[in-house]
Amino acid sequence: MVSDHVRAAGWMSASATAFALMGVFVKLLPEVAVTEKVLFRNLVTLFVAGALALHRGRPLLGHRGNRRFLLARSLFGVAGVSCYFFGISHLQLADAVMLNKLSPFVVAVLAAIFLSEPMRRPVLLACVTAFVGAMLVIRPRFELSVLPALVALSSAFFAGSAYALLRYLRSRESAETIVFFFSAVTVVLLAPFALIHRPSFGPVEWLGLLGIGITAAVGQIGLTRAYHHGPAAEVAVYSYLTILVSAILGAALFGEIPGIQSLLGGLLIIAGGVIVYHTRTSATGKPAGPGQPS
Repeated sequence: MVSDHVRAAGWMSASATAFALMGVFVKLLPEVAVTEKVLFRNLVTLFVAGALALHRGRPLLGHRGNRRFLLARSLFGVAGVSCYFFGISHLQLADAVMLNKLSPFVVAVLAAIFLSEPMRRPVLLACVTAFVGAMLVIRPRFELSVLPALVALSSAFFAGSAYALLRYLRSRESAETIVFFFSAVTVVLLAPFALIHRPSFGPVEWLGLLGIGITAAVGQIGLTRAYHHGPAAEVAVYSYLTILVSAILGAALFGEIPGIQSLLGGLLIIAGGVIVYHTRTSATGKPAGPGQPS
């Protein structure tokens, strides 16, 4: 029988690859506004998750007591995706992904504060290591040119907050309900902007937006299923596959070759993630299951 840990790893690996492809589609549409990209990202997911929820008899809007948490997760998610798409549009694909991948460290901190998950010294070391890596990627300076990197960095905070809420909700709501609720909130918030703007898209733009929607649907379902099968900090380590795939695709499609500082920063961020992973697994002697504290 396949263990929950293996299931979580498989779901997160599939999710990471899908999200890397989503970044490519985002970058291929420089003339399309971020709000419209985010809207279409979740429009496809809305129908996919809704159909799955109805097929499996899941409540579309969740249980009454969980709705405030579902709403908070959705609002953090919208903010995180918007900042991430902005970063992708203005930075090298791999750099934007690296900064967004700081979110697992946000998860570790928030899980310790709000979910009573232990914060051990190696995890603190990992957070510091990842922060140093982020500074190498951002290369701070008093210029407006650093703004896209800071926006991409903020996406990690919003995404980490959303993932921490996923950790709370995973035993209370189905993956399909969580994804549908997030998608519905996104559409309700951003559809008015599209209606006011009334953009005119050609075939290329429509195909690109459809690509964003399909890859996001696969990535979102995989992500949420992964968090249902494993603890947040352990599952998150597999998401770093997105950095590798994004770097390969960025170089192949856009001629983006990461500089030495970005490469070193990315390695430090990944190293921090590996430290967190080994700290969490060594605490129990094996990967913790969904019912165990991580």
